[in-house]
Amino acid sequence: MWFRYICLMEIIPFDDTYFMKQALLQAKEAFEKDEVPVGAVIVCENQIIARAHNYTERLNDVTAHAEMQAFTAAADYLGGKYLKECTLYVTLEPCIMCGGAAYWTQLKKIVYGAKDEKRGFSSLSENILHPKTEIDSGLLQEECMKLLSDFFKNKR
Repeated sequence: MWFRYICLMEIIPFDDTYFMKQALLQAKEAFEKDEVPVGAVIVCENQIIARAHNYTERLNDVTAHAEMQAFTAAADYLGGKYLKECTLYVTLEPCIMCGGAAYWTQLKKIVYGAKDEKRGFSSLSENILHPKTEIDSGLLQEECMKLLSDFFKNKR
C-alpha cells in the first residue's frame, strides 16, 4: 500500500493550476500581514524554487513586490541571475517594474491570475518582456480577484 502511494505521487505531474494555488497561498499570507495580497512562486523543472509575497509595508520598500522577492530568491537558489528555464506564477499581472525585471531574468514563462488594467505590463503599447517569454493569463482569475477586492474593501 505505501509503495503504491509513493509511485502514484511520482507519476502525477504538477500543473499550472497547482502552482497558481501555491501562489495564492502566498497571497493569503500577505493578506494576513496587511500587505496587498499578491503572491508568487517560481518553478524550475517542476519544482518550486522560490515563494514570495508582497513585503512593501513590512520593509517600507515600494520595490518589494512579490515578483521581485521571488526573482531574488530564485536567482540565489540557482546561483545565477538568469531564470531561462523557470516559470513565474503570480496572482496579479506584474506591474511595469516587475515586467522590466522579468525581462532581465529572461524568464521562460509568466502565468498570472488577475489582470491589472491600470498598472500591468500589458497596459503598455509595446512588449517589455523578453522576446522568448511566454505569457498565460487568467488562471484562477476569480480567486485572485476576490482576495484583492476583499483586501481593499476592508481598507475602505
